[in-house]
Amino acid sequence: MFIISSEQSPKQMKDSRVMMVKLTQDLARGLGPWKDMYHENQAVLNELGARLIFAGTEKDDDSKLTVIIDFDSLEAMKTFGGHEELKAKRAAAGALLDTTVITVMSEGSFAG
Repeated sequence: MFIISSEQSPKQMKDSRVMMVKLTQDLARGLGPWKDMYHENQAVLNELGARLIFAGTEKDDDSKLTVIIDFDSLEAMKTFGGHEELKAKRAAAGALLDTTVITVMSEGSFAG
């Protein structure tokens, strides 16, 4: 399940070439297994038109994950969200998929 919130209209999201999103999710097994899963599947993510900008858990709670992903387009984000093989791998790494919340960042967002 994905919950998407956005400051951008659907037309703005469609017209954007680059789309930053914040993904939050609970982890059953902490960051370690999720990090290993990411490194094993980084090429697939990139092929889908997505680049990881940041991933980490809260200092006092290794089960609370925050990820910033830069997608090439809204279509790339939808493809990622619907990629069944990656969903299965994320779940196997301890990601509690039903806790996923995706927030589309504003058009002014940037990475240094």
